[in-house]
Amino acid sequence: MKHEHITLDCCDSIEVHQELLNIVNEKLPPEEVLYDLAELFKVFGDSTRIRILFVLFEAEVCVCDLAAALNMTQSAVSHQLRILKQNKLVRSRREGKSVFYSLADAHVRAIINQGLEHVEEE
Repeated sequence: MKHEHITLDCCDSIEVHQELLNIVNEKLPPEEVLYDLAELFKVFGDSTRIRILFVLFEAEVCVCDLAAALNMTQSAVSHQLRILKQNKLVRSRREGKSVFYSLADAHVRAIINQGLEHVEEE
């Protein structure tokens, strides 16, 4: 991602456009919802968790496979999976002695794909 110096233009005078403000206030979600959304996006702010999600794009896998695929310890992977599961981004199922993880739903794939498209834009 390129970082370049960007200057922002500002209004020359203060003039509140009340009609627009009314529309915005009507459509703006409640503060608690905005907080929860910000917390969700924080989860995507860790490259290890993003790497885990990309592995889960391809297959349902157990912690051992994830650790091997990402060259990490099972403990480190488990810690990140716990965060992803708490935020409803992955789900798990037990099969014998193994626990398999997968993406929670199609929304997770869509969020990642949208973000990827955005960062790959020229």
